Amino acid sequence: MSHAGNKMKWCLKKAEKEKGKHRGLVMAEPDMEEAKRHLKKAEHNLLAISYFSDGGFSDWSMSAAFYCIYHCFLAIAARFGYESKNQECTIALINHLKQEGKIEFDEKFIAALGLLDETGRHETNIIEEREEYTYGTSISVRNKKEIGKNIALCKECLNDTKAVVLR
Repeated sequence: MSHAGNKMKWCLKKAEKEKGKHRGLVMAEPDMEEAKRHLKKAEHNLLAISYFSDGGFSDWSMSAAFYCIYHCFLAIAARFGYESKNQECTIALINHLKQEGKIEFDEKFIAALGLLDETGRHETNIIEEREEYTYGTSISVRNKKEIGKNIALCKECLNDTKAVVLR
């Protein structure tokens, strides 16, 4: 079994042990309405990237970009009958669905939220940017081009997610 498959299995067991309010992954019925709500939240976060940047809070643009892509992942999870309360579990699920051939999804979206791979850090890693600007002391993004790159990546991810969820 792949690393993503093993992680997913661990996440399912974790949620089972925690019962009720969990911080893992639960199998459920596919829920298209929930998937659509996650798509709407992703679109909301996409708009927030520019809103924060234009309003002088560009550090928050990085969190909005992260959550735009993350809600895309949660939309896919809901479409396939999963509920996730853990970012690593959500990423493992998306990886697993891709590896199983259940979704066609560009690796760059997964890499953008991934922590590390065997070769080191990814070139476009929104999670690192989010952590830097959330937990660090900078109140504005030093390289404004990053915001434009994140907007483009989020738009592409949202379009690809709609193709998976709404098919």
